[in-house]
This record gives sequence, C-alpha cells and structure tokens, in this order.
Amino acid sequence: MTTWNLNGTKHHVLICNGSSCMRKGGEEATQAIRNEITELNLDSRIHTTRTRCNGRCKDAPVAIVYPDGTWYKNVTAEVGSSIVRQHLAGGTILSDQVIYHYSDEGFLQPEGTESIEGIQKPEKEKV
Repeated sequence: MTTWNLNGTKHHVLICNGSSCMRKGGEEATQAIRNEITELNLDSRIHTTRTRCNGRCKDAPVAIVYPDGTWYKNVTAEVGSSIVRQHLAGGTILSDQVIYHYSDEGFLQPEGTESIEGIQKPEKEKV
C-alpha cells in the first residue's frame, strides 16, 4: 500500500463508494474526479479517498469536500469534473448540487435544497 505525503494538500475529497452510490454511477464519478485532478495537474493539492456508505443514499452518489465541509449529491461524471474545475480549482461551489455546507453551527442544508432532510440521529442517554 502507498503512504502519501500530504504536506501541502489543500483539499480532501471523500467519494462514497457504498452500494447505493455504486449502483447509481459512483465508480464513474470517482474516476471523473480523479481524472480531472490529474488533467489539471492538481495531484499535489487534492487528495481523494473512496469511502463506504456516508449515510445519504437517497442523494447518491455523494462526494464530500474538506476542509470546507461541502457535501455534494447526485455526483455524475460530469458533476465530478465540475467539482474539481469550479470548486477545487476555481473556488466556486456548485450550489445546485449541495446537500450540506459547514458553518460555526455545524452542518446545514442550504435554503431551497431539494434534498431530503433525513432522520435525526437519536440522543444517547448519559450514564
């Protein structure tokens, strides 16, 4: 296995490769993101990781950009390439594809999103 030196890395893209995402084009999205990073010679600035399920199966395929904490939905190969070109290289978020963005209040859904809210995680009793 490779051990990458991540010094100087500006962004980390987590690409869901869970079963729902894979059935809806997750492999194509993963390859498009990675190909666009290589095409734009951004390999030293952007690191990608395939993940298992990220819990947003209804929005599949999903990609998450850090450190800003932007969650993208319905990531096709075309959308994946746009995430790299517009967001990661250009600094412009693809607002039509955003499920969540991170703020001081935590993760928030943008107003007017068509994504489902989902179920709330239960509070655990303190012992």
